[in-house]
Order: sequence, then C-alpha cells, then structure tokens
Amino acid sequence: MTSTAQSSRSRTRHHGAAAVALAAAAALLTGCSSGDTSDNPLDGGKAEAGTVVVGSNNFAESTLLADIYGEALRAKGLKVTYKHNIGSRETTYGLMKNGSVTVLPEYNGSLLAYLDPKAEQTSADAVNEAVKAKLDKQLTLLESSPAENKDSVSVNAATAKKHGLTAQSTLADLKDVAPELVIGGSPEFQTRQQGLKGLEAVYGLKFKTFKALDAGGPLTQAALTQNEVQAADVFTTDPTIVKEKFVVLKDPENLFGFANVTPLVRKDGLPQEGVEALNAVSAKLDTKTLLDLDAQVQLEKKDPLDVAKAWLKSAGLG
Repeated sequence: MTSTAQSSRSRTRHHGAAAVALAAAAALLTGCSSGDTSDNPLDGGKAEAGTVVVGSNNFAESTLLADIYGEALRAKGLKVTYKHNIGSRETTYGLMKNGSVTVLPEYNGSLLAYLDPKAEQTSADAVNEAVKAKLDKQLTLLESSPAENKDSVSVNAATAKKHGLTAQSTLADLKDVAPELVIGGSPEFQTRQQGLKGLEAVYGLKFKTFKALDAGGPLTQAALTQNEVQAADVFTTDPTIVKEKFVVLKDPENLFGFANVTPLVRKDGLPQEGVEALNAVSAKLDTKTLLDLDAQVQLEKKDPLDVAKAWLKSAGLG
C-alpha cells in the first residue's frame, strides 16, 4: 500500500493551510502556561548549550504532546524551554535542521509521507526505518508510542447500539450492515484507496450512499452526531469521540496506514537520560490515553501543561 493518499490527508489534518502569521494567536488559544515559552516561536538560532528546546506544531494535540515531552525531560533534571505553535511541518522541520528546536512530537507515517510521498507503509517499524533513512543526518526518531492519530471509520452511538458494535469491533464487522448505512467524509474519501475504494477492496464494505462533508472536521462531526450519516471518517484522537460516544472500528489490515506519535530529535541535542525519558513516555502512551488527554484540553478547557504534568505523575514519569 502506498501512502500518497495518506500524505495529502495527513498534511491537511495536522498542518494544512495554517498561516505562520497566526502562530502567536494560536498560542493564546491553546492556553499553554509554561513560563519558559519563547514569545516568538519562529525565533532562529541554535538552542543554548545545555538547554533542550521542545517545539510543537500549531494544533492543540501537538502542544499537549510537547508539554508531555518537556515535563518528562524536566523530571530528569534537564533544562527545557518551549517553542509552541510554530506552524506547519515545513516550518518545524526546518527549525529542527538548523538547531533552534531539539525535540518535536511527530507522527511517523505522516512524516514519512512528507519526506517521501511514494514510500510504502507496511508496518510501524518499517515506517520508522524508512523515515530514519530519509531524515537530515542530524536528526533521528526515538521509539514510537502505540498512540495514533489517524483516519478511522467510526459509527454514532445509535448505530453502534442497533448493530451491536463495540470498541472491539472491526471494519469487517460492518460487512453485513454497510448497505444500510450512509457514510460521510471529505470528497476525496470517496475515491481514495484509503477511503471507500480500500474499504470495499480490503473489507468488502459497500455502503448505501456517500455524503461529502469535510476532512474529519465540524461538518463530519455534526452529521454523525445528528445521524445524517451513520458512519464517517473521524480521526482517532478527536475528542468528539468521547463527547458523542462514537465507536471507532478497528482496522486490523492497516488500510489507513500508520500515524504513531513519535519523538523527532536532534542527535546532538538530547543526552541519554533524555532519550530514555522520552522512550518511557512512548511506552505508556496509547491512543485511548491520548484521546482522554485531548478531551481534557479541548472539551474541558484545561491547561495542557497541567494535563501533561498530571498524566506524567500518574504514569510514574513526573
């Protein structure tokens, strides 16, 4: 399976179209309260010797993950500063290369799609090895977490109840009921392999009709909530899943590729104790946990730094 479709979707989801000029405003919206955050996340220059600079892209989950990484490093006695809400991958990757950012939360499959849009993605380990082969020589990936933020087919609570679908159900379990269901997603979802074409080819799913909405955004969320569609393309750490009790169907054939949360680091900027600290975070961070943490920030409006510290303490890492 190639990742061309994933490339387009992942860039739209995580990084698409956000103007760099809005980065400062985005910082205010995320509510990050770290006292060691740069006023201007685009400030250049290499990190001060002995200081680990943790960056984030300009969306809420990336800010939360940056705070988790940064506070895990601080718990090991490292000096940490933040550059939150930098912008898209094109900008953050450049700042990683020039040394002004030391650590960045990434998504392995999305990063590979950025570095090599034609690369095949057969397993998380293979994706990581392919990324490492394409990265700037000063950069590397640490261990990936099980946590993924990627496309899924999710059904609303009423549909799940009617057809006996649970969090343990897979896409294959939709085969008999799909002809009764309207599925929603971005217009591209209708024609992509990582969409209706793949759902039919891999899982044998033929839906009643398709409704063109947006890429896992408010139109899709509203349509699924209001039962205008009974199934939809929803990202796996979208807090709406918690709020509206959507059921995410498992994808055992990995039709939707890989998007494991993975630290991207500068080889010369992180001591061994820092490497071990971030690998320990990855070992304990799964999709269910990340979804819960996202919900605390985005639905309950908690400060991401407070959420990060509380989770690290509960996981024995803070």
